[in-house]
Amino acid sequence: MLAPRFVRPVSSLVRPFSSSTTVCRAPSIRDITADSAAEFNARQKEFRENLEAARKKKEQQESQSVDASGSTPASPVIRDRFREYATAPTAPRASNASSELSPVVDAASVLDSKALGLLSTHRSVGDEQLLEANQSPKRGPLSSLIYGTKEGQHFDKDIERSFSQVLARGKYVHSIVFHEVKPDKVDEYVPLVGEWYPRMANTEENRVNLVGSWRTQVGDNDTFVHIWEYQRYEGYHASLHNISQHPEFPEFDRKLKSLIKSKKTSLMQEFSFWPTTPPRRLGGLFELRSYTLHPGNLLEWETHWRRGLRARREVMEGVGAWFVQIGDLNTVHHLWQFANLEERKIRREQSWGIEGWAETVHKTVPLIQSMQSRILVPMPWSPVG
Repeated sequence: MLAPRFVRPVSSLVRPFSSSTTVCRAPSIRDITADSAAEFNARQKEFRENLEAARKKKEQQESQSVDASGSTPASPVIRDRFREYATAPTAPRASNASSELSPVVDAASVLDSKALGLLSTHRSVGDEQLLEANQSPKRGPLSSLIYGTKEGQHFDKDIERSFSQVLARGKYVHSIVFHEVKPDKVDEYVPLVGEWYPRMANTEENRVNLVGSWRTQVGDNDTFVHIWEYQRYEGYHASLHNISQHPEFPEFDRKLKSLIKSKKTSLMQEFSFWPTTPPRRLGGLFELRSYTLHPGNLLEWETHWRRGLRARREVMEGVGAWFVQIGDLNTVHHLWQFANLEERKIRREQSWGIEGWAETVHKTVPLIQSMQSRILVPMPWSPVG
């Protein structure tokens, strides 16, 4: 049984996945201005610099701990998103934008650290097995027809374990929830959810963190998107059960159902090469890109995107990437953040000038069955905004 996750302040620069219950009117894309890029760049620069500073501080503390004890320190039981995000294989580099603003980072250094390791570890094992298969005596056509080729059997095993072992970080499950709200009920929905969701996330025994909440502005309008994080599936069950036992839950649930037309939930895991960002306040807007892949192509998708993300992060600010395990299968969600739509256009065009991105597109487009793009604005209580 996993120990309940807890949050505690570490410094003035960090905070956990939680939020206040301050609620105002529903945010709109009309709040975004065309000249917001400079402020966004400054906040992005400061966020990345603080990530790097936190990483170095963490390494120094661990080094001092080892020197003092003469042994390797025990693995922490809380999630250090600050360090995960900063030390990922595709971690963003510091921005060149100037900064004239006061500290704005909402990054957490207090939320977990165990994962299954990088995909490269598993892939090297697979390469050794494939080499062994290639060096073994060839079997006849009848044997291959009945039992499949050695190469095919190894590939099947990779596919079989890819979802939970090879691709994912493993320890945490994320849910993505879509609420299609009745247009004339948006003003009632916002304060209802804005008061309830942060309160549930801030309750320690619920074992859940709210990654963020957003409102769709381009795409399926008046659809609200929420991403939650749980401690594996047992944490998902425990969280839902605890929340349902809250004395105010029946009234909240009844009211919510009267405000929405539909609700859709999928359970996901984050890719091992792309940890979900710590909480932060950069401003601007978000793009949720959802890809439905042809069945059987997820492992190949991950391979190409692991390389391509290095190019993308040179000019774009990623939030996270997840693949669905239960719900809309063969679906991958990528979430990006921009100052405004013009900056989105500029940053995406700049990607083509970075080595590796064109090849990523060339290799991944044939894997896609369908795709969707939504432009989102963060809700006032969203930890990532």
